[in-house]
Amino acid sequence: MLLLAMDTATPAVTVALHDGESVVARSSQVDARRHGELLLPAVHRVLREAGLKLDAVTDVVVGVGPGPYTGLRVGLVTAATFASALGVPVHGLCTLDGLAYASGLDEPFVVATDARRKEVYWARYDDAGTRVTEPSVDRPADIADRVAGLPAVGAGARLYAEVFPDARDPEHQAAEALAALAAERLAAGERLLEPRPLYLRRPDAQVPKNYKVVTPK
Repeated sequence: MLLLAMDTATPAVTVALHDGESVVARSSQVDARRHGELLLPAVHRVLREAGLKLDAVTDVVVGVGPGPYTGLRVGLVTAATFASALGVPVHGLCTLDGLAYASGLDEPFVVATDARRKEVYWARYDDAGTRVTEPSVDRPADIADRVAGLPAVGAGARLYAEVFPDARDPEHQAAEALAALAAERLAAGERLLEPRPLYLRRPDAQVPKNYKVVTPK
């Protein structure tokens, strides 16, 4: 097994290779505006570091969000393209689950990432491997009573310290955690998510009102 994992649902453009037992190479850069520019070079970088070629990959793993429309789409399209070209399966994982897994926490906690518009994408966990709520998008103040007293990981927790006073690492997503989680679940015979985007809300770009469709005569 050689998993190629990637996630662009957050400002972190992150890629890792996992051989089924451990991570063999990784790359992460935090840049919310350059997902499309950074992802392919990151894939080439981890392959070069591992001394492997792309055709050695047996599975592709991708974070499905939640995340902003443009960044999330970059990772999903790239993962699907690699999987199709190589003739290998592509597996989806919730981005929040990757952050939770990386935390290593064995107590109830929250993962919160920045959803912009003064909101967070978030979910609650019983421990690092057990999510107990569906991912949601809300204003931090609106969920304060639901997360009170719980540790929190992710960039959203750092942004809204008044709601998440006990912020823990990691702040950013890392594909090595996503890859390790996928390898663990695949080894246990679990079926992972379809590689479909978890947007939770409509994209910022909207068709203008009173838009007129021009049809050829």
